[in-house]
Amino acid sequence: MKTANAGSDSIHVGNGVEETAELRTASIATVKQWLLEERPELQIPTESKLILYFLRTTKYNIEKTKQKMSTFLKNREKLTEWFKDRNPRRPEIQELLDIGVFLPLHQKDALNRQVVIIRTSAHDPQKHKQDNVFKVDKMILDLLMYLDETVSIHGVVAIFDMQGVTLGHALQLSPAMIKKSFMSAKMKERVTISRKGSQMENLITLPRELGGSGESYQQLAEHWKETVQANESFFAQMEQNVFHL
Repeated sequence: MKTANAGSDSIHVGNGVEETAELRTASIATVKQWLLEERPELQIPTESKLILYFLRTTKYNIEKTKQKMSTFLKNREKLTEWFKDRNPRRPEIQELLDIGVFLPLHQKDALNRQVVIIRTSAHDPQKHKQDNVFKVDKMILDLLMYLDETVSIHGVVAIFDMQGVTLGHALQLSPAMIKKSFMSAKMKERVTISRKGSQMENLITLPRELGGSGESYQQLAEHWKETVQANESFFAQMEQNVFHL
């Protein structure tokens, strides 16, 4: 598991904010106390990685952290089609893992951000539900944040591979689906739609299908299927308590 603070007294998280052990401990305790006042049934560990993730993404703005965590918890409870029944052995999840609809690369970009390939048209819209595609996307993203703590500091940049998009794929994205999957302004800034010959090819080693010399989609899909399956207990624990993240 990659950690962000090994060998360092402080971590720069952006906007001139330096994360120290003292700031981290005090801020987690403050947010935890607020959460338990609002939701006393929550089971929150002392060193909550989930709270730490939101503190880092907001540059330790306590009020913004509270707002984001409130929205996060509501969505996890409301959107059961994405966040329940996430056993990676389920047939519908196995199929999408085999296809490779959401593929994090091993190499980070120049800003040390995690790069992910989102293959919007890899699945068969006649066979695979869009909700299950989103479920697998979010399963891998949850696991990625759990395995690599640096993602909470540097963020994620997404490359959408839209080769082969059909009307069937477009029709899956109903107004309700688009609304619930709507990205924040900050996330939009981190999304890149790349075409062959674009500048992105010079910044990272892309998969072969995108004109690069990196691992193929199949190799990446096999790696992430194996990784997801090896962490089956993680998803079971997440369903019981989201603060396992």
